[in-house]
Amino acid sequence: MKTYVFRVVIEPDGDRWIAYCPALLKQGGATWGKTREEAMKHIDEVVRLVVESLIKHGESIPEGPPEEVLVSTESRVAVTV
Repeated sequence: MKTYVFRVVIEPDGDRWIAYCPALLKQGGATWGKTREEAMKHIDEVVRLVVESLIKHGESIPEGPPEEVLVSTESRVAVTV
């Protein structure tokens, strides 16, 4: 089992916020929300769905570059505050 931690970018865009995961952009790792918090919630869901889809279709999950994806063979919990 591996734990993946993906970097996400959240930026204001007019009256909304855009969020994307650079390591998963080619696979559709982007979304938006009316607030920063909503965009963060949505990108969390999108990243999980993209990873599940990659696994389901037998595709590899990106493991780098290191500034975009951290991979560990130990169990971990990520908390964003």
